[in-house]
Formats: sequence, C-alpha cells, structure tokens
Amino acid sequence: MSQRYKYDSLPLDNLPIMFDTDFGNYNCSIQLNYNEWGDFFTADLYDANGDPVILGEKLVYGKALWSDYVDQRLPAVDLVPLDESGRTTVCNRETFGKTVFLCIDTVVE
Repeated sequence: MSQRYKYDSLPLDNLPIMFDTDFGNYNCSIQLNYNEWGDFFTADLYDANGDPVILGEKLVYGKALWSDYVDQRLPAVDLVPLDESGRTTVCNRETFGKTVFLCIDTVVE
C-alpha cells in the first residue's frame, strides 16, 4: 500500500503574527517574524505557559521547523513551508502567505 501526503496549512492572514495552536494534546504559541534585511521569516515557539522553547528558527522551504533540535517540548508534528501549487520553492516575503504556507505534514493511508 503506497502512502501519499496530505497537507493542512495553518491560517496566516497578517504577517508577522503570533497565534495559539494545539497539536493533539500539545498546546503552544507560534510567532512568525519577518527579517527585512535577509528577506526571510523566522518562527518562535512558546510552550503553553508562554515560556520560550526555540526562538528565531528560520523558515526554509521544504524543511520541517525545529528538525535540527531534540527537545521533548517540541510538537510531535512536522511544520513545513510548502507551495502545493508548485509555483515556487522559495519562502520569502513575496511567496509566504500567498502560495507558500506553513503546512502540517501528515501521512494519509
């Protein structure tokens, strides 16, 4: 049986933005910031108490956030900047929130 991926994206209306979210039993806040000099976005992760877990993680197209870290306070899901339309492979001010979205990577049987 082959697997395919289905992506659900997080809502991003006005950037930069901070929002509360939950992934199953894991509650957290994520703040997305824009770096004007480098034309990229970063993500800050806060636990349910508002304490910082990881700050300043650069959003890289196709790479799961916080994948370089091992920490039990991280969500058990992969959040990945992706463009499901296939128009771009770049995550910057021109694309993020328009065609590139922060997707929740889930495997569908």
